[in-house]
Amino acid sequence: MPKKWKLATLLALGLTLGAHAATLRWAAQNDILSMDPHSQNHTVTTSILMHAYEGLTRYGAKYELEPALATKWTFVTPTQVRFELRKGVKFHDGTPFTADDVVFSFNRIRQPQGTMQIYVTGIKEVRKLGTHEIEMLLEAPNPLLLKNIIDFRIVSKTWAEKNKSVSVQDYKSKEDNYASRNVMGTGPYKITSWQPDQRVSMQRNKDWWDQHRNNVTEVQYLPIKSDATRVAALLSGDVDLLTDLPTQDVARLKADPRLKLIEGPETRTVFLAMDLGSDELRGSNIKGKNPFKDKRVREALNLAIDREAIKRTTMRGLSIPAALLVPPGVNGNTPELDAPPKADLARAKALLAEAGYGSGFEIPLNCPNNRYVNDEEICLAIVSMWAKIGVHAKLAALPMSQHSLAFQRYETPLYMLGWGVPTFDAQFTLQAITHTRTSGPDGSFNYAKVSDAKLDQLIDAMKVEADTAKRNALIREALMRVRDEHLFIPLHHQIRPWAMRTTVDTVHRPDDRPEARFANVKP
Repeated sequence: MPKKWKLATLLALGLTLGAHAATLRWAAQNDILSMDPHSQNHTVTTSILMHAYEGLTRYGAKYELEPALATKWTFVTPTQVRFELRKGVKFHDGTPFTADDVVFSFNRIRQPQGTMQIYVTGIKEVRKLGTHEIEMLLEAPNPLLLKNIIDFRIVSKTWAEKNKSVSVQDYKSKEDNYASRNVMGTGPYKITSWQPDQRVSMQRNKDWWDQHRNNVTEVQYLPIKSDATRVAALLSGDVDLLTDLPTQDVARLKADPRLKLIEGPETRTVFLAMDLGSDELRGSNIKGKNPFKDKRVREALNLAIDREAIKRTTMRGLSIPAALLVPPGVNGNTPELDAPPKADLARAKALLAEAGYGSGFEIPLNCPNNRYVNDEEICLAIVSMWAKIGVHAKLAALPMSQHSLAFQRYETPLYMLGWGVPTFDAQFTLQAITHTRTSGPDGSFNYAKVSDAKLDQLIDAMKVEADTAKRNALIREALMRVRDEHLFIPLHHQIRPWAMRTTVDTVHRPDDRPEARFANVKP
């Protein structure tokens, strides 16, 4: 091949001379739930889909806010924002990206059957001003707008209409549509196939509008539920990157000269949610009333959990015991607020007796077994701890796809959830998880039927407060109310090490969303 042809070929691939095309094989324990970017607010799903679908803004390697599908934004007034859209961008099928796609995607993501409305919170309307210009009209000043819309992913209007996918997939009803099994974005990678519970395959988009600064041309994402199998795949060289490390293997992997570990706190809190709204709890032996409506019962369950024991034995030190629903590194978390109670069985028993449950009660407990670090093991430990105060929890541990269906259908009165904070601000958690549920962003992931008028008032105020000090005071008060009313049972914040072969270079992400555009694989 003539030299000039070689050079042209390399440039067409987006590679620099001397680089080589590489495949990144990435494994974790959990599969995606859907390929519809407006359906499920689930970190693994968004981690994969963000390779193909983009927002108007994005985070850089150091979490600096950057332009993406928008090149510029101007606040005409505090509630009127104009965005100039990037010209020359094409969807993966060659269709040009225009303002029509942004308007269409805004109307789509707000549909009530999805769980992604939180990312367009406070946006009243999106108007087309020109082929590559839109205007957002806000309900009130929105201090988090530009961070929120990072995960407002833009779908091709033409493609969705052609393939009868104008409506968001109704996941909880087990609906499948074309968009839940196929992808049409503008991003750096094209998702070429998904074999559920086996692999997601991606190929570099050579027509991406941005410059490829890495050498990863193919990504294979492998969901491997078994801890032992996942680790064996890394040690044998069948996997390059492992982001779900069994805690018992961390020291061994760290000592292996063929591997390297990068780690840091994850912006994720693992907690238990209780049905606070039903008059009777499904599956409980208590009939005609709901023990969780009594604050003393909720406090008793909280006090019976020995978080330090879970950290020491189950998590092997890779957790930070929690009192708050948001972790360190998120605006609103402070050490003095996030000091969990010490286990106190005597006090827990006394509270149950005061509430009229001195003999305890039975309750189902639903947990995933392939999503969070040691999720099923944590739940088994809690079952044992609660048994000491007479609360007998019957554990159902399911794959995340089934677990998520169960709580979204309100089929379990008590369940484990882990919640990440991609905006690094507590409003994201408070609004989605603790606000009274509406058909919009408020309470979009509140499947515990929490409804507290004072809390709603605080959240509504922080959404529009432009003064930083006043807004942080509102966040503080709201987090304390959730904590002191025991509306949820925070367990811990995860510490997340990633293991990889020494040939892999990538950037650790505290939101636990690896991005192939920041990865290189050496020969």
